[in-house]
This record gives sequence, C-alpha cells and structure tokens, in this order.
Amino acid sequence: MGSENDVRPPENQADSSQAAVEAKKIELERVLAKVSLRLIPFMLVLYVAAYLDRINVSFAGLQMNRELGFSDSVFGLGAGIFFVGYFIFGVPANMMIERFGARRWIALIMVCWGSISVSMTQVSNEIGFYILRFLLGIAEAGFFPGMILFLTFWFPKREHGMAVARFMTAIPAAGVLGGIVASRVLSMTGVGGLSGWKWLFLTTGSLSALLGVVVFFYLSDGPAQAKWLTEAEKDVLLDAVAADRSVGSGAHVVKVNPLTCGRVWLLAAIYFLFSLNMYGFQLWLPQIIKSLGDVSDSVTALLSAIPAVFQAAGMLIVAGLSDRKSERQWHVACSAWLAAAGLLTASVATNPVLSLLALSVTAFGLWGVVGPFWAIPTATLPRAAAAGGIALINSVGNLGGFVGSTLVGLIKEATHSFFASLGVLAVTLILSGFLVLLTRQPMQTKDG
Repeated sequence: MGSENDVRPPENQADSSQAAVEAKKIELERVLAKVSLRLIPFMLVLYVAAYLDRINVSFAGLQMNRELGFSDSVFGLGAGIFFVGYFIFGVPANMMIERFGARRWIALIMVCWGSISVSMTQVSNEIGFYILRFLLGIAEAGFFPGMILFLTFWFPKREHGMAVARFMTAIPAAGVLGGIVASRVLSMTGVGGLSGWKWLFLTTGSLSALLGVVVFFYLSDGPAQAKWLTEAEKDVLLDAVAADRSVGSGAHVVKVNPLTCGRVWLLAAIYFLFSLNMYGFQLWLPQIIKSLGDVSDSVTALLSAIPAVFQAAGMLIVAGLSDRKSERQWHVACSAWLAAAGLLTASVATNPVLSLLALSVTAFGLWGVVGPFWAIPTATLPRAAAAGGIALINSVGNLGGFVGSTLVGLIKEATHSFFASLGVLAVTLILSGFLVLLTRQPMQTKDG
C-alpha cells in the first residue's frame, strides 16, 4: 500500500506550479500597465473636454450674465437644467454603448455635444439658454457611465478604483485648464466681433467635436478587438476580467434588477447629495471667488484653478489609500465630512485668503469621494445589473447637479451672499457621510 508521501506532489512540481502562478501575475501586471498607458491618458483627455463643456458656463457667466441681463436664479436654473436632460437620457444612453460599442457611440455623442456647445454663442435670452443646456445634458448623458462601464471590460475589480480615479482626475484637470483658458479667452472680447464668453463656448465645443472624430479611430470596444494587444496579452487580460465576473456571479449572489434594488437606490441617493454639492460648488465657484474681493474676470478665472489642484490631490490620495486598505465606505464618509468642514469655514471666514484655502479643502474632500464611491457599485453589483445599475445611480444622482446649482442661485438671490448657500451644502454633505456607511452590508443579501 502506498504511503502518504505517495500522493503528495513532488517538491519540484509544486515549485514549478508556484512559479507559473507568479509568472502569470507578473504578465498580468505588465499587460495592465500597457492598457493603462494606452487608454487612461486618452480617456482623461476626453473627460476633460466633456467636463469643460459642462462647466464652461461657470466662467462664461462672469460676462454672459451682465451682457444678457441674467439674474442669479436664471443662471442657476440654466446651469442646472443640464442635469435634467442628463437624467432623462442616462439609462438609455448607457445601454447604447453595449449594443453599438464604445467607439461608435462615444464618437457620435462627442460630436453632438461639441456642436451644441458651439451653438451657445447664439444665445440671446433665457429661453435659448435653458434649451441648449438641456440638450447638452441629453448629449453628454451616455459618456460618464459609459466610460465607467468601459473600464470594467479592461480592468479586474482590485485595480478598478484607481483606474476610475485616474480617469476622473479629468475633473480637476478641467478645472485647472478651464481657469487658465477662460482667463485668456474672456479677454478676447471684440475679436471677430464676438464677446469673450462666446469665444469660450466656441473654443471648448470645437475641441469636443474634433476629439469625437479621433475616438472613432483610436478606441477599441474591448480587449478582443484591440489590435495593439497580442493574442497572448488578450488572453491574459480576458481571463483576469472573466475570473472576477465569475466570482460575482456564483450561486450565493442574487441577480439584481436595478430598478427594484434597494441598494442601487441608496447609492443613487448618496450620489445625488454628492452631485448637489459638486455642481453647486463647481458651477458657482468663479462667482463665489469673485465675491471675495474686487478682482477682474480674468484673475477670478485663474484663482478658480487653485481649488482644482486640490481636487486632483483629493481624488488620487483618497483613492490610493482606499485601494491599499481595501476599504471604501469610511474613506467616502470622512472625505465628505472634511468637505463639509471646508464649506462651513468658507461661509464664516472674513479673510479672502482663508476663504480660498477653505474652498480648496472643500475641493479636496468633495472630489476625494469619487474613486472609492464608484468602486462600491462596480465591485458589488452582479454583471447582469452592472450596466443598468451604474447608469441609474449616475443619472438619478446627477439630478443633484440641477438641485445644487438652482438652490445656490435662489438662496444667493434671496440673501445677496453665499453664506447661507454654503451652509446648506455643508449640511447635505454631513448627511451623505452617514448614509454611505449603510452600504457596508454585503451585496449578497436577499434584496441586493
């Protein structure tokens, strides 16, 4: 009869197996680095263009409101109505990317929203302002959720949080670039018979339309279609992504209908509060800074770039810490509470330098939530519910942008200062921090 040693694998066989595992891990890391270098910088540029077309109105408002006679409430509503169109078309647009592929769909919508942004140069009254901002929201609706979904085709879950954060550094990059560009373009009033704010819409809109054409020739719909990967690299990447999906689709995971999933709606409510603050803050930031002292529109635009630098730092630092600790909820909550502290400080500070510093702290915390927050649904929702769930969270959540922008405008018009507006935003952030802790319960529950 054989002994126990007879069925034990030979030592050299075990060593060989371990070496093969290590070699596969190293190869996956190499392929992921190649994918990151190919996709993330380009996707970042695309999102910079998208975000610029979304927030260029914040800089244009410094001149446009005076020239067209728009009140604070009109500007707030027009800036925010973008998110109504965004909400209506959010889920259908994200389904389109799976049906038609990222390359064709993203190219098409970028050309569309670029053309709409250019058309903003023809606005002469509040009705035209509302209509074009609404149409811009419809055109952009499929971009962000589509890109979040697109990343899941290329990156395993454990790398997804940092991939999202790197992609979304486009937000502060757009803030910095927008401030620099706006400071120069707003001074072009009279060139070609156009006002500076019209040149701003013309410049940023044309950039998006041009990039849409580039997308068609540069992006691949997924690893299997990527001509820049070898067959071996495709296999390594597809195996890693498929392994993650199989873990999330086992017998113990309930398939979730996003429309009836309580967890999806909780995440949507949390993102609603985050968006309320992000856009209530971002779309009014140049005018908040303008209220701190008597400075020109160009200087105001440049100063607006300072909080954007803190946005980038917050996104990368918090996402990095969250990935290293493999923890999401507490990182999101603490970032939200830090942003609330910054808003409260900015609302009571009388020194312009202290106020600008407090606004920068707000930016750090507010955008620090982004990476770890989006890692929560992408890591826990089953594959069958991922596309609809992410789109629903993003679409419903982004209605907060409409509420935030409009609310700040109404409060500002009623009180003639930003004191109460910033205080209201802070309270909603404190609430959001507590709500996100409720998502610590695992997704493998009866109600999802």
